[in-house]
Amino acid sequence: MAKIVRVRSVLLSAPYSSREDDLEVILHLPSGWRTTGLVEITLDNGLVGLGEGYLAVFAPRVFERIVELVTPALIGRDPRDLARLLRDVSLVTGYWSLQGAAQHVVSAVEIALQDCRAQLLNLPVWRVLGGSIHRSLSLYASGGDAVGPEPMLREMDRIQALGISLLKIRARNHQVDKTCWCQLHAAKRGIDIAVDMTQNLAIPSQSINDVVRYLAAVLRSGGRAPAFLEEALGPQEIQQYASLRRQVTGTRIAGGEIVTTSTELIHRIEQGCYDIVQPDATVVGGIGPTLEVFAAAQRHSLDVYVHCWGGPVGMMANYHAALAGGGTVTEWPIKSYALRDAMLITPWSISEGRLTLPDVPGLGVRLTPQIERDFAFREDAVYRCLVDASSVPKADWH
Repeated sequence: MAKIVRVRSVLLSAPYSSREDDLEVILHLPSGWRTTGLVEITLDNGLVGLGEGYLAVFAPRVFERIVELVTPALIGRDPRDLARLLRDVSLVTGYWSLQGAAQHVVSAVEIALQDCRAQLLNLPVWRVLGGSIHRSLSLYASGGDAVGPEPMLREMDRIQALGISLLKIRARNHQVDKTCWCQLHAAKRGIDIAVDMTQNLAIPSQSINDVVRYLAAVLRSGGRAPAFLEEALGPQEIQQYASLRRQVTGTRIAGGEIVTTSTELIHRIEQGCYDIVQPDATVVGGIGPTLEVFAAAQRHSLDVYVHCWGGPVGMMANYHAALAGGGTVTEWPIKSYALRDAMLITPWSISEGRLTLPDVPGLGVRLTPQIERDFAFREDAVYRCLVDASSVPKADWH
């Protein structure tokens, strides 16, 4: 019987996107570097499993401390005893963070245990969990936060080269001109546009009327209804999502990326919040809880597009979950982040806009001493959520 002999947190930082062209970097990552937080679980036979928690993007040292806190609940135990291990890790953190930051660490632990279990079976995670060996995933490109038209056109060219036919941009309700401009130029490349309205943490957020007026203005300006609207309302307006779905036509409503338990996300499904549900395995508790969301969505005839805005381990965890859960479409972050390529055992396989996962044991990721040296953690590689957008020059999207 294999036993866990070591658990450690690993923080890695890498250059991210473009400091000159990307609004996200200008506002949130002024150093130009971004951090990924991993949990590494080592077994007594030398096998190593990796997991990722999204928390480390925003609070890397908090991620480290929580990993240290839960480690005693894992040492000396069988990594295949998933349910009991996760119960105990959750008990360590549940009283003060049953929903929230600690769930990101629980997610990382669960993903690392799934990686260990699949490697012990000498199978990829998606096969252990019942995924089809002959199926690939259709990608939509995620980015669309360029500071102006020229970098946006370059982004569209990269997407077209990958054969991807759907781009999700970031646009708020006052950015009708940006939306229409992107639709016009994307259409020339055979690309449709979806819109992330980035209201998931906005207090107060825009209202249903704001969303309806935005969509009407897009149509009046010669644009089209977006393929879907993501995170259109804030955390204090969750109960309004069902009403929003009834009031808009021609576009689908998506969300769920920040929800930290499958129970809550399934409740939102049952309340009719979304047409497209977007769980993230690095947030919602791991791969198993993500599959619970897939099952609930299927019961309600909804689509699931897993959220993949993290590092390579998180991306692979979500893609394995999508393949095992019956997903058909998934997110592909178009912004550059060298760590995403460096940790893969087999390079990304994308053809005609579709991703095929490798048939290698576990998640298909690895961490080496060289990777840790090349991507050593930087204290300034922390995502800032409190920003002043007034200093950003306005782009001309006409």
